Amino acid sequence: MTTAPDKAVRFPFDVSELDVPEEFAALRADRPVLRVELPFGSEGWLVSRYEDVRTVLSDPRFSRAATVGADIPRTSPPTTQPGNLMAMDPPEHTRLRRLVASGFTNRNIQRWEPRIGQVVAELITDMRRHGAPVDLVEHYSGLLPVTVVCELLGVPVADRRLFQRFAEIVFATTAATAEEMAQAGADLTEYLAAHIARRREKPEDDLISQLVAVRDEDEDRLSEEELIAMAGSILVAGHESTANEISNFVYTLLTSGSWAQLVARPDRLDTAIEELLRYVALGSGYSPPRIALEDLELGGQLIRAGESVIANLISANRDEATFEGADRLDLDRRHNPHLSFGFGPHHCLGAQLARLELRVGLGALLREFPALDFATDAQGVVWRVGTRARGPREMLIRW
Repeated sequence: MTTAPDKAVRFPFDVSELDVPEEFAALRADRPVLRVELPFGSEGWLVSRYEDVRTVLSDPRFSRAATVGADIPRTSPPTTQPGNLMAMDPPEHTRLRRLVASGFTNRNIQRWEPRIGQVVAELITDMRRHGAPVDLVEHYSGLLPVTVVCELLGVPVADRRLFQRFAEIVFATTAATAEEMAQAGADLTEYLAAHIARRREKPEDDLISQLVAVRDEDEDRLSEEELIAMAGSILVAGHESTANEISNFVYTLLTSGSWAQLVARPDRLDTAIEELLRYVALGSGYSPPRIALEDLELGGQLIRAGESVIANLISANRDEATFEGADRLDLDRRHNPHLSFGFGPHHCLGAQLARLELRVGLGALLREFPALDFATDAQGVVWRVGTRARGPREMLIRW
């Protein structure tokens, strides 16, 4: 076991577009648990191997609750705020997750397929009306998930541009200041508090109305602060990642020469989506920091109680010990236990909704635009910068 601290390496690593930092392969081989210097709050540990990442995400000795309000080593300016489901440990996390989990069961999510299909059809009609070239982000991938999550929660779809702006600030690293992030969080809290009050007076068949009923029936099950935080988390996280992934998947299929292959074999779509989820870098790839609650060993390294630990999902998804030919895009890959939706108690609540939106949304593009291509070339894609969310800001396409 290694006990002496290493000289810290700067993290995050430099990365462009959808590239996977080359440093990860060397780390998985030789330094799977690495001391890193983070942009905020000094030093922590970076975990890169698949099995070690799963341990960090599932072992109760690594705590999210211990990060609340603490100036811990981290990758973004704000400290972790209380009331957020992602900032809790069991049993508090279990209590809150159970309240909302019924709305995200596979059976309930599949009921949304017809409506998602309608939204997709409307967006494609608008794209055809606009005519090529058209920005896929503005007219399709950016609109589909936010429209669906608005309807799921019961907030006005007319405000979807506002929610997109909230998400841009929440996921920012250098694209927004700490003050702007704090103000955006306060604005979203104020908006949701007012909307919850309206639903309390006039409930409808939506998730927020259901949560309001739970809150008002028994305050011990759900506080008002927790209700607002949960609604905000679902609203913001429930669309930003999926919006980026639709664009990222189209980009990857086109640049890899796989678009035409998938057009010819639509029966491969579900398997292809799982492989794209594994292969394409989802955001920054690092999970929110966790605090070690006791001294423990991980990957041959001694981690002391109170130290910050960050698990990298992108690196885990490229681990050759788990995925044969891990750096190869294989749309027929069968064994694919990727960690793109996390693992353990904090496994993404909306994973099935995201899969459904990707399947319906990407499937429609393949079916309706079999000759889809970049309007100019791949170099014409404009990428997001200064944010944890990775994806195009503008991607002009033709068909």
